[in-house]
Amino acid sequence: MLVYSLSIAEAIFAGSIIVIGGMVEGTGKGLSLGTKWPYTRNMPGLALKLDSEVWHRVVATILGLNAVAILILGRGELEIVGFLLVAATALLGLGTLYTQAGKAPSLIQGTHDILAYLTLLTYLLLAVSDPVNFGSFLLHAIPLHSFLLVAFMGGVTAGQRGFGKAIGQFVVPKTFAQWAWVVHMLSVLIFILTLAYFFPNYDVAFILTLVQMGVGLFSYQSVNKNPKRPGMLIPTHQLFSVLIVVSIFFGLSINVPFLMK
Repeated sequence: MLVYSLSIAEAIFAGSIIVIGGMVEGTGKGLSLGTKWPYTRNMPGLALKLDSEVWHRVVATILGLNAVAILILGRGELEIVGFLLVAATALLGLGTLYTQAGKAPSLIQGTHDILAYLTLLTYLLLAVSDPVNFGSFLLHAIPLHSFLLVAFMGGVTAGQRGFGKAIGQFVVPKTFAQWAWVVHMLSVLIFILTLAYFFPNYDVAFILTLVQMGVGLFSYQSVNKNPKRPGMLIPTHQLFSVLIVVSIFFGLSINVPFLMK
């Protein structure tokens, strides 16, 4: 029962830190993450002021400690997988700092983003009353395959853009960041087609993804307009991604009459 409760909390933390990471990017922070601990002597004061970088550190610490507690109490396959994913995500999270600074390949940030969503999914599996094998779940959750491709290319695009840099407006892509954005858009199209194929089984995810596409396009414009501080559209984009994953996990469907087959 305790593992179940801790797993629910861990899933919430795993989803929250993805959104908070978007807040860090949106407010133009992030490069001091991992370089100093703590990076300020006034962390409680800044936390009360809702400093995103401080809260990213706080939630990451709670996420790690909770993963250890779940591992000790549970000692099952999912507990081990979850702990390893938390550790790997944290390590690659440090790697994304070098990616943002232009000192490491953007594949690191793309992989980090995949691991972050896999962490969320693992603890959602632990939180359900009848958990299944992790590999079996991923194998049969077909829409998640294309979603993870979208997440990967989103991370690659952010990594290619780098800290405080614009992607730029274009008709024909000329830079690696622009090519990454094009592939990211193609992966979104694949994801939409995948959800449409399984419709109406994942109609909530389908509707959320349509909205997410709009948020993503506005985020693209925001990044080009103010690359150093693109604003709250970035965490909003991440929030919709988390909601899409959760809706796919639970197979949420509202059976919209005019969208029925």
